[in-house]
Amino acid sequence: MSKPNGKRYRLETVRRSYVDAVGGERVEFEVGPEDDPQVFSFPHPIFTPDDMQKELNGAQGDEAGARILLGERYTEFLDAGGDVNSVMLLYVGIRNEATDKVNKVRPTKG
Repeated sequence: MSKPNGKRYRLETVRRSYVDAVGGERVEFEVGPEDDPQVFSFPHPIFTPDDMQKELNGAQGDEAGARILLGERYTEFLDAGGDVNSVMLLYVGIRNEATDKVNKVRPTKG
């Protein structure tokens, strides 16, 4: 049965609107030489799972935050020449940029 005012949303459609607005559910970045970089990723800040977000909120310093974001690939990231401060700057920058984009999204009805 449809709602009289048409204000019913499909959650899958709403989520897709936000995924499209921010460019995906994961943030990818490269580390290493330009001719042979390694690609790493972490969840986009607006799609970070609750348990990971709680860990990030309690993290003490950039190293702890990078370990949480990169998980089992943390050591590989360091071996590739990755810098924990830079990955955390990327995370914060993407989070701040997302705030502006998310404020402009109008969820689409399904």
